[in-house]
Amino acid sequence: MPEEDLVELKFRLYDGSDVGPFHYSPTATVSMLKERILSEWPKDKKIVPRTANDIKLINAGKILENGKTVAQCKAPFDDLPKSVITMHVVVQPSPTKARSEKKIEEEEAPQRSFCSCTIM
Repeated sequence: MPEEDLVELKFRLYDGSDVGPFHYSPTATVSMLKERILSEWPKDKKIVPRTANDIKLINAGKILENGKTVAQCKAPFDDLPKSVITMHVVVQPSPTKARSEKKIEEEEAPQRSFCSCTIM
């Protein structure tokens, strides 16, 4: 694929640091981008996604769907001269995992019994 057809993307993390830039084919999907971000995630960060599904990509104020292609995502920027497009990365664990982890923590916590008496 000619270099001219590739789209250059970088990903801005929650603390302002960047992952990338990387060159992608316009046919690459958002889920492919998330997998790449996960594999390139800096090891020194406090917040680390466990899976690609924990990552949300935001571009032009919209959360991108996994099935969309890079070409569909860069549509608002087609008029700009060739430059790096920055997408914002949000780490948001899936709700089912968060609930199951909470239940495990509750089960591991020792049971405490409280007694209260009221004297009238």
